[in-house]
Amino acid sequence: MSTFAFSRERIDAQALRERLADPAAGGYASFEGWVRDHNEGLAVRHLEYEAFEPLAISEGERIVAQAISRFGVEHAACVHRSGALEIGEMAVWVGVSARHRHEAFLACRYIIDEIKHRLPIWKKEHYTNGDSGWVNCERCATAPGDVRHVEPHVHAEHAAPGPIPDYSRQMALKQVGPAGQAKLRAARVLVVGCGGLGVPVMSYLAGAGVGRLGLVDSDRLQPSNLHRQTWYALAECGQLKAELAAERVHALNPDVDVRKHVVRLDAGNVAELIGQYDLVIDCTDNFASKFLLNDWCVRLGKPAIFASVYQFEGQLQVVRSAQGSACLRCIWPEAVRDGIVGNCSEAGVLGPVPGIFGGLQAFEALRLLLDLPGQPADELLIIDLLNYSISRLRTARAASCPEHALERTKPASAAAADLEASFASLEAAAGAGFTVVDIRELDETRDAPLPFHDVRHVPLAQLVYGKTAAVRGKTLLVCASGRRSLAAAQELRSRGLPEVYSLRGGLQGLQSRSLS
Repeated sequence: MSTFAFSRERIDAQALRERLADPAAGGYASFEGWVRDHNEGLAVRHLEYEAFEPLAISEGERIVAQAISRFGVEHAACVHRSGALEIGEMAVWVGVSARHRHEAFLACRYIIDEIKHRLPIWKKEHYTNGDSGWVNCERCATAPGDVRHVEPHVHAEHAAPGPIPDYSRQMALKQVGPAGQAKLRAARVLVVGCGGLGVPVMSYLAGAGVGRLGLVDSDRLQPSNLHRQTWYALAECGQLKAELAAERVHALNPDVDVRKHVVRLDAGNVAELIGQYDLVIDCTDNFASKFLLNDWCVRLGKPAIFASVYQFEGQLQVVRSAQGSACLRCIWPEAVRDGIVGNCSEAGVLGPVPGIFGGLQAFEALRLLLDLPGQPADELLIIDLLNYSISRLRTARAASCPEHALERTKPASAAAADLEASFASLEAAAGAGFTVVDIRELDETRDAPLPFHDVRHVPLAQLVYGKTAAVRGKTLLVCASGRRSLAAAQELRSRGLPEVYSLRGGLQGLQSRSLS
């Protein structure tokens, strides 16, 4: 007989026991679970079991096979009821025949404990007062192919059972239910970035019971992160965010299989990372990573959810290239260069802003995984939180979308020209024939004027979007750290201005060199 099965009829324990009889077996142990008439002080009228049967049967058979192998028993089986049950009916039966009683007892206990721990089976009790509710909602089974539970769980003989995740509030939604919860348990989601957007994404997906979360981040926590990355603590500054985030996920929901990827996303690792997951959520703060993820998700046919935040506003886009939706490059064929638009550290941000957009990303992820209605299609959602204005911009897939994504993922055929130049002083740069252009904002130049007077001042936005005429011949762009000037140099080079350079390290680097 099958080692694990469901039954909508009453369980015949005697017939099942006879099927396990074996002349080589000297011991037999069984467990029977019955429907009781009370739960936590409430009188129970009857109950019903629901299960995601394809997943439960597969996992149940794995559990029985593990018990047979681990304890060396001859035969083992389990039958679980489904549907409506009355008080006193048998809800579950486990039987084991073995050469000796000790192995039979151990295997029997192992099977029932693992069945209750791992299978997507839910019990709804109906009370005599007319109320009803899902109770003792057990954890869903491991996704097919996931061997995370091959090692048996350790059960202390006298230890009080710890709390287990309870998904009853979301399962009460008719759009979720037991089948939806099983879908979440089988899902594999990659979260790229464990900062302001990533924190709410990780917390909501872990709380919802998503089976596997991959976390990509190579940064260390800084004090300036904490006003928006509220999962972390001041005492943890200096530690790797991916390590801290994995600890938080495990503390929130031990059921989640959390995978840490302490790497900086780049062209060398992006395909391998994305390939391990079903859904990608971009929580980065730089355009290079966003477009890299976009291009590979298009190429591999993986859905992706993007969000960006700038000061008090943000935008959200869901890309499902396999369904023909528009991607980032359908809207912006050329990626915006990092440094042209300030990130949180440069432009500033209030903590709740990325929290709100990260929450929207988490909602869209759950909507996609559960296949809920109303999913955005070919639109870019823009929200300004200062006035609560919401704009929906219709997008269309570019005819060359798969082709341009493929083109972008090809390795560069030649190295880019050196865009940076180092000088001991700005006077030395001028002496080498460079025109020095300060691209900082007015308040920056007022608070920290340059120690050199033969300088042209053209703020970054004006330089890139209007006053390119200010660039003639050999030009050295200067900003505070060298990041914005490098992005501007890249942009101007792409427009046919070959002699534009960025001061390596910016004014900070210039000052450090002068002190050394």
